[in-house]
Parts: sequence; structure tokens; C-alpha cells
Amino acid sequence: MSGKLKEVRTRIGSVKNTQQITKAMKVVSAAKLRKAQDAILRMRPYSVKMTEILGNLAAAVKDDMSIPQAEVRPIKKVLMVAVTSDRGLCGGFNSNVTKRIKAVIAASYTEQAAAGNVHVMPVGKKADDMFKRLDYPLLSGFAGLMGKVTFEPSKAASDHLKQVFAAGEYDRIDIVYNAFKNAATQDLTVEQFLPIKPPVDDDGSQSNIDFLFEPDRETMVEELVPRILDTQFFRCLLDSNAAEHGARMTAMEQATENANEILKELKISYNRARQAAITTELTEIVSGAAALSEG
Repeated sequence: MSGKLKEVRTRIGSVKNTQQITKAMKVVSAAKLRKAQDAILRMRPYSVKMTEILGNLAAAVKDDMSIPQAEVRPIKKVLMVAVTSDRGLCGGFNSNVTKRIKAVIAASYTEQAAAGNVHVMPVGKKADDMFKRLDYPLLSGFAGLMGKVTFEPSKAASDHLKQVFAAGEYDRIDIVYNAFKNAATQDLTVEQFLPIKPPVDDDGSQSNIDFLFEPDRETMVEELVPRILDTQFFRCLLDSNAAEHGARMTAMEQATENANEILKELKISYNRARQAAITTELTEIVSGAAALSEG
């Protein structure tokens, strides 16, 4: 019986130590979340408006000049950009991205996948680890972007995407990431990055608005299109970064609560075992005393 008591005490100590770790990780994630949340909330309105301008610009000049990033081609080669975190312990945050990419490929790119023309670009070490184990060709070199999300490395990745699309290496580039909604909710999103999507009216038809350009259309296209695409890609990374900290904070809070439940059960088991041990010892003492008195 003493061996069982020792085993339960050891498990109680182990769960308490784990609970201290989950509490500390929750506090750290909450602190990081505030900073990441401020960054994406400041960035999002600007990015949304710039993306709207990009669509309008592409639609306005399509009959007069070509924009390489807006060229719509038959979809033969596809690149899926998988944005995850560098670390785990954040629930289904990373695995959901993998599942969604598989679902999108199965639903929309079956023929391309059968021909080996669906590639994946991992952004985040977890995506890199997961897709190395799967049978998809990889566009490597950008897995470390989520360590510290800053604009310059993000711009380098965005520039590379623009180059491979303009060169015809891919006909469609989609980004799959977790968009930040609030601390407890992440919106798994599949976003078309290239080609540029034209603006759409409320009835679903393409918007046809005649714009006046200053200084001229060519200069506007050359200056604005690359910058807006860089901003759009950077916003996806900021969204994923904020969503990661929210997911980890929620996961650590749930782990702490689960540890409390386990501790309650272990303490009940410990008390029962202790009472059984005391009862057994008392029984042995009484039995021994009775045997001595009879003798």
C-alpha cells in the first residue's frame, strides 16, 4: 500500500510541475498576443484598402496594358503557401493548415496534383516539418519567416512569389493561414495571392469603374502593384502571428484546467489509498492485541 501512495504522490507532483509550466506559458503568450494584436489591427484596414485599390487598378488598365501579376492563365501549376508557427503547443493551429491544404487540393486541384504540379511553400518551421513528410514538391527557403515577423524578410518572400508567377512557373498561388479574429478564435483562410483578383460588385459581377490616373497608368502600375502585394503578404504573416499566440494562450489555459481536474482525481485516489492503509494498520494492531490477550 505504501508503494501505491508513493506512486500517487509522484504523479501529483508531476502534474503540479506541468501546471506551473502551462500557467507560465499562458502568461507569456498573453503578453506576446497584445503586441501582435496591436500590429495586425493597425495593419489590417490599410491592407484591406490597398488590396481594393490593387483590384481596381488591375481592372482599369486590363484593356490598355498588361500587368504580369494579373495575368489569368489556365491553371496547370499551383503553389500553396502554408503559413504556420515555428513552435507547437497551440492546439490544432498548425495541423488545421495542413488539413485545409489537402482538402483544397482534393477539391480543386486533383488533376494538377496527379501530374505533380501542386507545390507547397512552407512558411514556419512546423509547416516545413509536416510537409517534408508528405508527398508534395516543396518550394523551400522561407520556413524561418515566423521566428520574428518583420517586413524585409516578408518582402523577399513576396518578391520571389511575384517572380515565379511572372515567369510562368505557377499559374495560381494561394495562401493558407489562420486569420486573427480574437484571442480565442482563429479563422482558417484560403486567400488567392496571384493572379490579382479584380473587384467584384455586390451582385457578383466584376466592377467596371473608370479611374483618372496621376501621373499616368504605367507609373502607377509599376509603383503600386509590387508594394500592395508586399503589404498583402505581410498582413497574412501578421494575422497568423497574432492567431498563433491566441491559440497557444487558449491551449495553455485549457491544459491548466485539465491539470486541475487530474489533480482533484489524484487527491481523491490518494486519500482513499491512505484511508485504506490506515484501516489495514488498525486492523492488524487490533488483531495482534486480540491474539496476545487470548494467549
